[in-house]
Amino acid sequence: MTERPTLTATPNNVGVDAAVAAARRVIAALLHAGDGSTAEMTDVAARLTEVAEHLEEHAPTCDERLVDMWAGEGVTRHDPVTGPENAVAPPLPLRGLPDGSIEGTVTLGLPYQGPPGCVHGGISALLLDHTLGVANHWAGDSGMTGTLAVRYHRPTPLFAELTVRGRQVSVDGRKIRTTGEIVANGEVCVSADGLFVNKHLPRPR
Repeated sequence: MTERPTLTATPNNVGVDAAVAAARRVIAALLHAGDGSTAEMTDVAARLTEVAEHLEEHAPTCDERLVDMWAGEGVTRHDPVTGPENAVAPPLPLRGLPDGSIEGTVTLGLPYQGPPGCVHGGISALLLDHTLGVANHWAGDSGMTGTLAVRYHRPTPLFAELTVRGRQVSVDGRKIRTTGEIVANGEVCVSADGLFVNKHLPRPR
């Protein structure tokens, strides 16, 4: 039996994982805090700057990190959707299903707001673009996004569990068609139809 690919990198570094979790809390807390008092926010800024300067001082070169971020399970640990080492990622863990599709659940807060109380449309597109790409990886034929058509059916709510799904529909030479959706409370909020291009196959004559 062929071993199925890993879809989402899992946290495996206690120190990094704890630091990223703390950074996610800071991002959300700053948005919830609002203006605050000038004196309080000045103190917060000074402490955060001290942390940032410490990290920058001890960081390896960018070229080294570009390689290291891909090390491990064979999937990226730093992407802005599922990456456990990226504080910008919600994150959205994805799992493969027996029917060939993939699925994950996530709840998004204020860092991802567009209209009041709703997820930003660009964030929805980001989640779907990544999920469709992972669905291709799960199915066995993958490529780079060529086009992504996104349809917004209704507002996607913040602070509600969202189910994100993807499925590879067809493969025609280098062209791969994949679809997906974001569902909240049993209703499709956003759907997407993607055309991916497998760059590893020879170009047709």
